[in-house]
Amino acid sequence: MKNEIDSKFVLRVFDKIRQEGEETDGKYRLDGVVAYTDFDGYTLFINDAKVAMQFGFHNQYHFDYQKSEDFEAFEKKLKNIDKQY
Repeated sequence: MKNEIDSKFVLRVFDKIRQEGEETDGKYRLDGVVAYTDFDGYTLFINDAKVAMQFGFHNQYHFDYQKSEDFEAFEKKLKNIDKQY
């Protein structure tokens, strides 16, 4: 996920968070990860306390984080969600 992101993976994890997570005000929380969309549903947001990911139309994406270790921990959380649910 560092340079290339698999859109199917992102969409699958997003769906698992929505299906298995706890919903509050349109945001779904699961295992320390929050997932939600913008008002029209074209942009997905997945974040934890230290990393924010924006995944949009035509598979465009952007990450916001301070340390590479934070990104690695975020990536591990997404992979764990994908495996566990």
